[in-house]
Amino acid sequence: MSGPSFTALLGRAWRLQLGDPWLRALMLWLPPVLFLLLWAIMSAGQARDLPIAVTDLDNSPLSRSLVRHYDSSPSLAVTARFDDVAQAGAALRAGTVYALVILPAGLEADARRGHLPQVTAQVNNQYLLVGRMINSALAQAHGDAVTRLKVRVGLAESGVATAALATAAPYALRLVPLYNVNTDYSRFLVSAMLPAAWQIITVAAAVLALATTRRLSRLQDWPGSRPLAALFAALLPPFTLLAVHGLLFNSALHLGLGWPMRGSWGILVAAQLLSCSAMVSAGALCYFLTLDGARGLSLAAAYSAPGLAFMGVTYPAADMNHLAALWRQFMPVSHYIEIHMAQAHHGATPLAVLPQFAALALFLLLLLLPMARARSLARSAGPLTT
Repeated sequence: MSGPSFTALLGRAWRLQLGDPWLRALMLWLPPVLFLLLWAIMSAGQARDLPIAVTDLDNSPLSRSLVRHYDSSPSLAVTARFDDVAQAGAALRAGTVYALVILPAGLEADARRGHLPQVTAQVNNQYLLVGRMINSALAQAHGDAVTRLKVRVGLAESGVATAALATAAPYALRLVPLYNVNTDYSRFLVSAMLPAAWQIITVAAAVLALATTRRLSRLQDWPGSRPLAALFAALLPPFTLLAVHGLLFNSALHLGLGWPMRGSWGILVAAQLLSCSAMVSAGALCYFLTLDGARGLSLAAAYSAPGLAFMGVTYPAADMNHLAALWRQFMPVSHYIEIHMAQAHHGATPLAVLPQFAALALFLLLLLLPMARARSLARSAGPLTT
């Protein structure tokens, strides 16, 4: 007896999976809702008026001028002033401000004598992005204030504006962003957060698809007499729908929002399809290692959830230790994001991204264990735990 055809198995898998509310949410409406939520959170593009505190122990014209320079920075807002360093430190630890600037007593007197006064900035770097922005904004505002002071001193001595400016700033530093011209952090974060969330949802959907198909099928129908056909029929719905979501996300970013795409759409689409296949394969492995939906989901979460940290976007891959770099290789999204960035920003050739494609193709070998387990279950035809 040959058993049901692949078309019949696939049709039944679609009906069973779309009938499950949790799986229907993962495959249909949760991905676009998550995309809109992430975009709404990050849509501002640039951080403005980050609250900082100032402790001015000098209270001189120079110290007040420095405070005005800090407050005039678009990224900073001096929201609190303290006379006591201990109180200011308590506000920093409480999280009401992200940074504390301490202007020491004798600041202006030291500057007049030609000494280098020590201005201290304490920044809460637990918030990585905010900490980097505040450090950069403080350095820029402080450097601008010091340059203006040197120009005034030089102008009083020489009376020549150009000479005073040349003495105060003998060279100028010009930063030219190559890819994110407007330093829009939404492009930096959303382009990484969406694939990371996509990986979590896809791996989890593959686990739930197998668990749901088996649970709602009759005992002798799954995997039945055609275990491989039943396996791939159960995995095809999550692969199809979540691959479509991935394509829609990229279309929304690069076509709808106008984010740059300097490379080939064909390469990017192929990378997304292969990445989705790799994620589904990882989900199938998580399920067949446990043969239990709940345990499989726990394993899938532990495996896929750290994807954002290991992608090499928020933390450089070159600075990872050997264990982190090795773990990064076992995540499909790490290889996909390299292809995405290479196409979006660099316009890389197919040969340049071939190693990433090869790495993604290797993930398909993860299906060997699920295929072997499905055949074994079909031969035993015994009850399966759920």
